[in-house]
Amino acid sequence: MHLDRLLAERGMTLAELASRVGVTVVNLSVLKNDRAKAIRFSTLTAICRELNCQPGDLLSIRTD
Repeated sequence: MHLDRLLAERGMTLAELASRVGVTVVNLSVLKNDRAKAIRFSTLTAICRELNCQPGDLLSIRTD
Protein backbone atom coordinates (compact mmCIF):
# COMPACT_ATOMS: atom_id res chain seq x y z
CA MET A 1 0.00 0.00 0.00
CA HIS A 2 1.49 3.32 -1.12
CA LEU A 3 -1.03 5.51 0.68
CA ASP A 4 1.57 7.40 2.70
CA ARG A 5 3.55 8.34 -0.42
CA LEU A 6 0.47 9.46 -2.34
CA LEU A 7 -0.75 11.55 0.59
CA ALA A 8 2.65 13.23 0.89
CA GLU A 9 2.79 13.95 -2.84
CA ARG A 10 -0.63 15.60 -2.66
CA GLY A 11 -0.04 17.46 0.60
CA MET A 12 -3.02 15.76 2.22
CA THR A 13 -3.35 14.34 5.71
CA LEU A 14 -4.82 10.98 6.60
CA ALA A 15 -7.59 12.76 8.51
CA GLU A 16 -8.46 14.91 5.49
CA LEU A 17 -8.63 11.87 3.22
CA ALA A 18 -10.75 10.00 5.76
CA SER A 19 -13.22 12.87 5.85
CA ARG A 20 -13.41 13.10 2.07
CA VAL A 21 -13.79 9.34 1.59
CA GLY A 22 -16.18 8.77 4.47
CA VAL A 23 -14.15 6.21 6.42
CA THR A 24 -12.47 6.46 9.80
CA VAL A 25 -8.87 7.53 10.27
CA VAL A 26 -8.32 4.21 12.04
CA ASN A 27 -9.44 2.25 8.97
CA LEU A 28 -7.18 4.27 6.69
CA SER A 29 -4.33 3.83 9.14
CA VAL A 30 -4.79 0.06 8.95
CA LEU A 31 -4.55 0.30 5.16
CA LYS A 32 -1.57 2.65 5.26
CA ASN A 33 0.37 0.40 7.61
CA ASP A 34 -0.22 -2.75 5.51
CA ARG A 35 -2.30 -4.41 8.22
CA ALA A 36 -5.50 -4.73 6.16
CA LYS A 37 -6.52 -8.10 4.82
CA ALA A 38 -9.13 -6.68 2.43
CA ILE A 39 -10.50 -3.43 1.03
CA ARG A 40 -13.96 -2.77 -0.35
CA PHE A 41 -14.09 -1.75 -3.98
CA SER A 42 -16.20 1.26 -3.00
CA THR A 43 -13.49 2.39 -0.55
CA LEU A 44 -10.72 1.79 -3.08
CA THR A 45 -12.65 3.74 -5.70
CA ALA A 46 -13.28 6.64 -3.30
CA ILE A 47 -9.61 6.79 -2.27
CA CYS A 48 -8.47 6.77 -5.89
CA ARG A 49 -11.02 9.45 -6.79
CA GLU A 50 -9.81 11.75 -3.99
CA LEU A 51 -6.11 11.12 -4.68
CA ASN A 52 -6.60 11.31 -8.44
CA CYS A 53 -4.87 7.98 -8.98
CA GLN A 54 -5.47 4.46 -10.24
CA PRO A 55 -5.59 1.36 -8.02
CA GLY A 56 -2.19 0.32 -9.37
CA ASP A 57 -0.72 3.58 -8.05
CA LEU A 58 -2.00 2.72 -4.60
CA LEU A 59 -1.39 -1.03 -4.43
CA SER A 60 1.41 -3.35 -5.40
CA ILE A 61 1.99 -7.03 -4.82
CA ARG A 62 4.81 -7.83 -2.45
CA THR A 63 6.50 -11.20 -2.52
CA ASP A 64 8.13 -12.23 0.71
